[in-house]
Amino acid sequence: MTAPPPAGYYALQKVVYQNDGGYPDDHTYFEHLLRSIEAHIEATGGHVEIRVVNFAAGVKLFRMAKTDTALADGIDRLRAKGVRFLICRNTLKGMGLRPQDLYKVEGTDIVPSGVAEIARLQGLGYVYLHP
Repeated sequence: MTAPPPAGYYALQKVVYQNDGGYPDDHTYFEHLLRSIEAHIEATGGHVEIRVVNFAAGVKLFRMAKTDTALADGIDRLRAKGVRFLICRNTLKGMGLRPQDLYKVEGTDIVPSGVAEIARLQGLGYVYLHP
């Protein structure tokens, strides 16, 4: 662990991360994504509000987490720190998936469109990141 930043160094950050998968190795990308988000929280001393918008191949993270305990644990740790994972309804429809097919996804986690949600959040002052 690194030392926390000096008091007052980071003002509250509002950040939206895009997760649309990481071809050709989604699993490695998902591990990197979760570690990056955790490092972001640590670096800011928790002065951050994070939304992760998942669409296209990014939804595989939640399919894989149903059987991959490392991915599931990463999602759970981040949720416990206030990170919200949002899932694209268009992707679910296109892939023939329901929320119950995904790891701990509920109706309140579903947004109409992943890309439109990113734009909406940017309009609300969230900074866009795509690791």
